[in-house]
Amino acid sequence: MSATAQIRVPTPQDILARKGGDPIVSLTAYTHPIAEMVDEACDFVLVGDSVGMVIHGLPSTLGVTMDMMVMHGQAVARALKHSMLVIDMPFGSYEEGPEQAFRNAARLMRETGCAAVKLEGGVEMAETIRFLTSRSIPVMAHVGLTPQAINTLGGYAVQGRGEDGDRVMADAKAVSDAGAFAVVLEKVPANLADGITAAIPIPTIGIGASAGCDGQILVVDDMLGLFTKFKPKFVKRYGTLFDDGKAAVEQYAKEVRARSFPAPEHIFADQAPEKKK
Repeated sequence: MSATAQIRVPTPQDILARKGGDPIVSLTAYTHPIAEMVDEACDFVLVGDSVGMVIHGLPSTLGVTMDMMVMHGQAVARALKHSMLVIDMPFGSYEEGPEQAFRNAARLMRETGCAAVKLEGGVEMAETIRFLTSRSIPVMAHVGLTPQAINTLGGYAVQGRGEDGDRVMADAKAVSDAGAFAVVLEKVPANLADGITAAIPIPTIGIGASAGCDGQILVVDDMLGLFTKFKPKFVKRYGTLFDDGKAAVEQYAKEVRARSFPAPEHIFADQAPEKKK
């Protein structure tokens, strides 16, 4: 049996079983090369609707479509050998009701081979999550700051401070009770994140939450320094790929203008070289 055949990709049940155990590692990916880069280090990879901002230059996630999620999901799926694939349900693809959510979630799973979908919302999405999970669609939930709701939230502010913490706690409990196998906690106070982690039986995945969460996720373009238009407080830059790439492009342009590229080793002779005997 080959080494590749022996690799076992985690399932939603495996992620659920990690509650209270070793921290769960996750990053987003939207393209085949980046998916190959993050695959071995992550437990699951998320094709997030953040693709709209970091890849397509949209002002928010609201313009992302199902076709976009399918296309990027397929590209990432072809690269993953170790990580479980989760794909975001884009804005407008599930809020109308459970039946609409099922049709679109089934499409994502059928056309990409993803293991689970992620959707935003708490108490108001519990019925939909219950409907999906009872029909063989694993769901990762997302509460706290929910970027698809920025127009009603009034922006990207921290959620759950003071008495508002009761709302976020109720959302987390509702999605857990409805059958989600994990929940992303975005941009909530650390003490609240720790309280939610202790209160629910499913893993919490923090992004701007607490080191005490059961796992962490970041947008890969943020942590690699590829996306530099702004930097959220919760992001740590582990690389400077935009700056490195820009410097490489500038060096290339300089060499082209100086006619030092292509050099002799990059061009072809009139006749093919003789093969060594």
